[in-house]
Amino acid sequence: MTLVHEPTPGTNAASDPYADAADPYAVALREGGALYLRRHGGRRQRLELARWCAEPDAADDTLLVRCTGPTLDVGCGPGRLAAALTRRGVAALGVDPVPAAVARSRAAGASALCRSVFEPLPGEGRWAVALLADGNIGIGGDPARLLDRMHTLLAPGGLLLVETDPQDVHERFAARVENAGGGHGGAFRWARIGTPSLRRLAPAHAFTPTESWTHTKRTFAALRRH
Repeated sequence: MTLVHEPTPGTNAASDPYADAADPYAVALREGGALYLRRHGGRRQRLELARWCAEPDAADDTLLVRCTGPTLDVGCGPGRLAAALTRRGVAALGVDPVPAAVARSRAAGASALCRSVFEPLPGEGRWAVALLADGNIGIGGDPARLLDRMHTLLAPGGLLLVETDPQDVHERFAARVENAGGGHGGAFRWARIGTPSLRRLAPAHAFTPTESWTHTKRTFAALRRH
């Protein structure tokens, strides 16, 4: 999961995995501990860091079996999905702007690039599948903009697999990541969107909804690029 500012277009995130040493997300990736998403002026929710750092579970497998060609894992975090695809013989690349996440992805055996999804990426317009797992449709705080970007990354007819919010919401907000002691990183834009709202939004951005499903309370949708 990507939980940081999106870097300025045209710049690359630092390759040093300790360049973000003060960021609670990066620290938790290396050392463990509880992590929370705090909305600006509002409530906080605990993030599923342990699950992101574990092996893929049964719900993750419902995504992995649909990755039948070269796959781009956007906001790959610790890289559990990209690494699992690599072990299965599927060409996969993880992308994440957090150096600690990319370092962990590579240690897990995944190919991973330390870069924002909004920066130039390898294979633009040729990926068969793209993943937005763990709520990463929220990256940048604007699902419509992100869908437009995913359209440029996928090949014609390519498949976009999205983990959606279990509720039928479509909201954008400012947030920050906090640890259990209240230490926090900088504010960033984020979004939540449920499957019904995503299915309504997709056609205006040249995607056709093809499938949706639920597994162990996690919800997913598949969109086909026009």
